[in-house]
Formats: sequence, C-alpha cells, structure tokens
Amino acid sequence: MNVTAIRDEYSESLSSASILVIDDEPGMRNFMTKVLAPRCKRVEQAASASEASDILDKAHFDLIVLDNIMPGKTGLDWVAEQRRVGLFADTILVTAYADLDTAIQALRIGIADFVLKPFRANQILNAVARALDRKYLRRENYLLKHALSAEHPGARGRLLGKSDAIEQARDMLKRLAPLPTPVLFTGPSGTGKEIAARTLHSLSDRAEKPFVAVNCASLSPERLAEELFGVIDAQDRRRDGLFLHADGGTLFLDEVAQMPDQVQAALLRVLEDQKVRPVGAERDIPLNLRFLFATNAALPDAVQEGRFRADLYHRINVVNIEMPPLKDRIEDIVELAALFMEQFSLSLGMPALELDQETLLKFSRYDWPGNVRELRNLIERSVILGAFPDTFAGTGSVTGLAAIDNLDMVMQRHIMHVLDACDGNRAEASRRLGVSRKTIDRKCASWGV
Repeated sequence: MNVTAIRDEYSESLSSASILVIDDEPGMRNFMTKVLAPRCKRVEQAASASEASDILDKAHFDLIVLDNIMPGKTGLDWVAEQRRVGLFADTILVTAYADLDTAIQALRIGIADFVLKPFRANQILNAVARALDRKYLRRENYLLKHALSAEHPGARGRLLGKSDAIEQARDMLKRLAPLPTPVLFTGPSGTGKEIAARTLHSLSDRAEKPFVAVNCASLSPERLAEELFGVIDAQDRRRDGLFLHADGGTLFLDEVAQMPDQVQAALLRVLEDQKVRPVGAERDIPLNLRFLFATNAALPDAVQEGRFRADLYHRINVVNIEMPPLKDRIEDIVELAALFMEQFSLSLGMPALELDQETLLKFSRYDWPGNVRELRNLIERSVILGAFPDTFAGTGSVTGLAAIDNLDMVMQRHIMHVLDACDGNRAEASRRLGVSRKTIDRKCASWGV
C-alpha cells in the first residue's frame, strides 16, 4: 500500500480532526494509531472504557473509534452511558459481530458507522473520513441556517471609510487580530459593530474557521441557553450548541447587555475555564474559541443598576473598541452612499440615482441618528422609489461611484462654511462638526488654507 498516496487522499478530511481510539488489544490500538496519526491533528489511545471516560473528562474529540467487545462492558453500553452524561463526539464501532440486534442498538444511540474485523488501513480511513465529512456538513448546514435566520442586512459588508475615527478602529483591529483576547465593541446602533467583529475574525489565524454571531436579545432565556450551550434531552439525544459549532473559530455575542442573569453566570464560567457544559449534561467539554462582544447600551450603568454582572463586565471588557457614529465620520459618507447606490442598483435591477453635490452636502449636514444602517436603508428605499426624499433631493449631475470624486469639494464647502461661522476658530468648528481638531487641520492643510 502506498502510504503517501493515502495521506494525500485523506489529508483534507482528517487534517484538523482529533480522534480517540479505544481498544483493549494493544496491537489493534497501535495499528489504528499508526494509520490515523500522520493524517490527523491529534490521536490518543485508551485501553479500557474507564480510561476513555477519564480522558473525555479532560479533552474533547471530534470522533471516537472503539471496539465493541471489551472487558467490563461493551462499546455500545459505554457509548449509551456516556451519551447520558454528555458525549458529543461522533462514534465508529469496530466489531467482528455485526448482527441485527447490534445494528439496531447502534442506530438508537447514534453510532456513525461500522467497521468489521478484520479490516485494512483504507477501510478504517474511509470510515473516519465519511464520519468527519458528515460531521462537518452538519455543522456547516446548522451554521448556515443560523446565519440566514439571524443575520442583519449588510452584516457581511466591509469596514469602509478613511476618516480618522474609522482608521483608528481599523488599526486596533489589526493589532488585536493575532491575539486571543476578548474584545468588546461599543457604540450606537447601526455603527457597524458586527462588521468590525467580522473584520477582526478575517484578519486572525481563525479566518478559515466559523464566525458565529448571536443576538442575545432575540431569544428567550431558556432558548438562548440551549442555543449557546447545547442540550441533552430526556431521551439522551444530543443537540450541539453554538459554542461547539463555533469551536476553533470566533463567537460574537451581540446585544450582550440583554443577556439573562442565568446565562451571564454560565458564560462567565465558560470564559474563565474555556469549557462548556451542555444543558442536561454532567461533563464539561473543552473549547477553543475567540470571544467578541457588542452592545449599544452603557454597560457600567447596567452594572450599577444590577442588570449586568460586574465580574462578567470586567471579564469581557479587556479591550474596548468604540465604533464612531456616522456624524463623527462625515468624510466617509460619500464613499458609503456611492457603494450602497451601486449595490442596490445592481441587486434590484433599477437605475442608480444621481448623487449630486447638493445631495451630498445635505448628507454631510444630517445627523444620521440611525448611523450607517440608516444611510443604507435610505439609499435602498430611494432606489426603489426612484427619488430621494425632499430633505435630501438635489439638482442632479453625478451618478454612482463617480460621486466619490466630489467628496473633497463637498467637505471643503461644508468645513469652510462652519469655519466662517466660527470666525476661523478651528477648535469651535471641530466641536460643531463633531470631528477632531486634527481632522480640521489636516483638511485645511490639504486645501492650502
């Protein structure tokens, strides 16, 4: 058998897998370990059911390969017992006796596959690869359904803009990307906290792993606990939670200020121990997760009022990135408006509206209480209706992305108008505009003022 060829064939399915091999025969354990170890991330052995139970108390595995006939109890009995206390790994049963009763019992307790003795290396590799492919497919399907049901429009966009405020946020994301540190995103609704979180995930070494976003305000306390932690029901059936589905990747908890008290306490334990205990289980499962949080509420006030745990607040507030409101980054409005105009024109199959100088100037003077989300919704609604509201309507001269060329001119007119009203006092002008003094100085220098 060509070992190199087998390694190439199975490497994609097995390369990130952790597998526990359970067999009382040393020769069989060593054979399976020798076949699997070069292709897998981690392979461990157990010589008995009790030894395997001790190992599972300390580590989580993607897959278990076990012999059915062992001293003390059968593999099937052991799996049934472990399901009750919290075994979430898929299982392959190795047996020399595949009778009907064994097959029925295996189906009832959720055995993923059978391998009949005697077997060759490619047979165990095929079974392991099939089980892992099904596991990964289930996870992708679950996360896709979750994303489709929970995702806000535009949540997968890019962090756009060149303003000082957004550049500072972008620089902080780059600095934090290689670190496992929890990050708390704050700022008003619609400022792009989830987009910033996705950007941080994409810059990290977890970029190829799942990014799972959960809105803590959208589910009841009981449902939120089961969605996050998973559950084992009265029939010992398991349902993996989002913690396990996101394992290896990033979990983003939005509206964290709305999290129920009992979930706050359980989350604190997960953050401190990096372990999760599914609802109804008796065993903790180790995790490898990056945690990101977001809120538009003042968490210190919530702590003071007893609505949010102080110990949890200090645990998640290691690094805080405050996303700036749109009124504080008026330099970015034209780029955002032009991008949204192009997107909706293409997706809706309708003509783009003209982003002329008058409309852009009105955009820059508006406070945008709904921030980027309000701008996005305004553009979408205007494309559908074929015109901007009277508040923003202009005479019309420029369309689509070409409007970006007018940004400097619009900004210059607006800033110079405010400076004139302030008798040239740049500090007062920056206060009225809601931007930094540094921004005013930089713009004036570029205009030769």
